[in-house]
Amino acid sequence: MGSVLIIAYHFPPCVGSSGLLRSEKFSRYLPEFGWQPIVLSPNPRAYESIDRGSEERVKATVVRAFALDTKKHLSLHKSYFDWMALPDRWITWLFGAIPAGLRAIRKYHIQVIFSTFPIATAILIGLVLHRLTRLPWVVDLRDSMTEENYPKNARTRKARRWIERQAMRHASSVIFTAVSTRRMYLDRYPELSPDRCLLIPNGYDEDDFSTLRVNSAPDRAARKPLRLLHTGLIYPEERDPLPFFRALSRLKREGMISAVDLKIVLLASGSEELFQSAIAELGIADLIELLPHIPYRQALQEGVDSDGLLLFQAANCDHQIPAKAYEYLRLGKPILALTSHTGDTAALLNEVGGATIVNLADEEDIYRNLPGFLAALRCGIHPLPRTKDIQRYSRKSQAEELAKSLTRVSKEKSMPEGRRAESFAG
Repeated sequence: MGSVLIIAYHFPPCVGSSGLLRSEKFSRYLPEFGWQPIVLSPNPRAYESIDRGSEERVKATVVRAFALDTKKHLSLHKSYFDWMALPDRWITWLFGAIPAGLRAIRKYHIQVIFSTFPIATAILIGLVLHRLTRLPWVVDLRDSMTEENYPKNARTRKARRWIERQAMRHASSVIFTAVSTRRMYLDRYPELSPDRCLLIPNGYDEDDFSTLRVNSAPDRAARKPLRLLHTGLIYPEERDPLPFFRALSRLKREGMISAVDLKIVLLASGSEELFQSAIAELGIADLIELLPHIPYRQALQEGVDSDGLLLFQAANCDHQIPAKAYEYLRLGKPILALTSHTGDTAALLNEVGGATIVNLADEEDIYRNLPGFLAALRCGIHPLPRTKDIQRYSRKSQAEELAKSLTRVSKEKSMPEGRRAESFAG
């Protein structure tokens, strides 16, 4: 069995990011395909919030390294110099992770290094360990590291772009989760070989759904109010809900919806104070309920018990697909997708079915289409995701694809240069 060092910031007991499921599920299923994972993560003090119970799910060996959160541990009245958080607030993790990573590499006879974004420091750690050990390095870009105006801070963008260039130059393989992100990076780095760029999307784990209580279909004509659920973070920019809130306010004023007919639950949105103010100002506090974080499987059960699911994704994230989209599809409920019609999220939903797609940024579009979506729910006639099209996105299948990549790059390490080129060519 081969051994891989997985460098991941998001890993239990961290909570608040659906991204941690990607590294957690990789670590769970890789042994079935010949690879033993050793996970290198920061000390939990660096996490914004934790759930100790979530560590019970972890099967892999986890190495914890010294790390601080600049905002939480090194700021004065929550203020700090921006150079203290380059490329991100967890840069101190680098200084603990390098010695810890080198020890793990020796102790566990690591053959491949794997580091996963969106914490740029994780990619930097992978780069340094790769340069020190010459082990093959696989970079997992769950999201794009930089774009034309992202991150907004110019110094942060410059620091991340440098790390990004090094990753494209030195990684044996780069993994993307969306087709357009892969295409964007191939355009940005012409020297990057398409053979080195893999597509492994996010997905769902069937085991997480096996214990959920599925009630018999209710009489929807008698069930009130309809319940729409959104789970996870709602970023004020990338998933701005204000046009949705304003459309709800208009519909309520005109008597087209009311708290008797509709309840919208935003679970663990992460910006509760900001949203609470807007909700109160628009007079829709009786329609929307803001709930705190709950354990993952309990959140899935909330989805089972809801009539429909909400998805938010702005046009500036057209080349990304929220990880929760795959879980939504597996839940098999109607989806109101507040997103653009041109992005990868819409492409996935059109491929699998079960969603009404409405422009997140267009209050008028939401105002026109929401009543029809609710009516379809009430009558039980809204299309559902197609089960046969969802099954290709299982986490186990994705771990198998990653295992194949790890095997390939580890073999190429020992190949003569000519044979290595033949391997890339297929």
